[in-house]
Amino acid sequence: MKMLMAVSGALFVFYVLAHMYGNLKIFAGVEAFDEYAHHLRTMFTPILPFGGFLWLFRALLVVAIVTHVWAAFYLWSRARGARTTRYVAKEAAKATVKSTAMRWGGVAILLFLVWHLLQFTIVKFNVGPDAAGDSPGKLVISSFQVWWVVLIYVLALAALGMHLWHGVWSATQTLGWAGNARARKRAKLVALVIALVTSVGFALPPLAILFGIVKGN
Repeated sequence: MKMLMAVSGALFVFYVLAHMYGNLKIFAGVEAFDEYAHHLRTMFTPILPFGGFLWLFRALLVVAIVTHVWAAFYLWSRARGARTTRYVAKEAAKATVKSTAMRWGGVAILLFLVWHLLQFTIVKFNVGPDAAGDSPGKLVISSFQVWWVVLIYVLALAALGMHLWHGVWSATQTLGWAGNARARKRAKLVALVIALVTSVGFALPPLAILFGIVKGN
């Protein structure tokens, strides 16, 4: 179960880093962002149909999400059952706060993911003041001109950062990459860097749009 958690989590780390990089395209302007979004849909054409790569990757992510959540629930249930004895409960209490934060942080990330997909992929609803039309870049800029939308994203990114920090560190242990003191120190640093780069990188576009640094025109 821990191996499933680690492997499925590694896929998410790759995805969020790639997605974060793509979001930074908004700093190059609406046209550059729209070109990037269009390129994602034409990737590997004509071998795949228009948008085919995205749908295949989305299907892979859905499988990974189900696997990750199932493994997490299984491990949580097993750990909860082990706490029936006083000794194990006492030992497990040391990790209670961290595991609880990871569990509820994961739930928050899942809820945010639903919101994010509805806003920018499935429904593409615009809560901002400007018309977006068929332009993904204009939709992004219009949406993040609304303060409470930015707040939702910042809170979700805080949860994502904490989840990545603990998750990457745990994955290195599961995969056997933290077998000595030096390796553990390096793994903790890598986990912290990935968490910070991802959360800060995702937060930059919404904040820059909200404060007028990035504009639609």
